[in-house]
Amino acid sequence: MSVFAAAMDRLFTHASMAAPALWISATTSEERPIRIIRRAPDRVTDFGAGRFVSDTTVVDVRVADLPAPRPGDVIVIGADSHVIQGEPLRDRERLIWTLDLRPA
Repeated sequence: MSVFAAAMDRLFTHASMAAPALWISATTSEERPIRIIRRAPDRVTDFGAGRFVSDTTVVDVRVADLPAPRPGDVIVIGADSHVIQGEPLRDRERLIWTLDLRPA
């Protein structure tokens, strides 16, 4: 295990940085508990002469916890359900998935 992988593991197990969630497969209904780091950046989209700001929900998940997320899978965070939209993206080290979510 690299030093970077060990640092990521520490971040995802830290109670102040990461939160528990539940992943549910859209195809098989398999469930798996995961740990996530939640982000909610605003996105600016240009359309013609206008600019639109929209709220987003983005989470990071360890590849070790969730090897193959797919669009349409459900992530339950507390009492809120979210659906993965778009293709999941991995970081350069192939340790972390970045998932773009929308409310279910």
